[in-house]
Amino acid sequence: MSNAFQTAVRSNVQREKRFDAIDRMAERGQRRNLGIIVRMGGLDGEYRRRALETLGDFGGSGELADIAEDTTVDPSLRRRAGELA
Repeated sequence: MSNAFQTAVRSNVQREKRFDAIDRMAERGQRRNLGIIVRMGGLDGEYRRRALETLGDFGGSGELADIAEDTTVDPSLRRRAGELA
């Protein structure tokens, strides 16, 4: 796991730094890590949604398609993943 991933998922990190970490992962093509963030049940929804949207912005169509079919993911996130894929 990258430093950016660890920053994004740690609860004792400021909100903006967590968003920046998610954006850095997208810029570096870490689609799998972004997909993990979307699937993390214990993580606040705002970070999961940010990871999902950045997957859409940075060409993560394969990961988005997987998320859209993953029944363990929140239905609203699955629906949005299907729209972005």
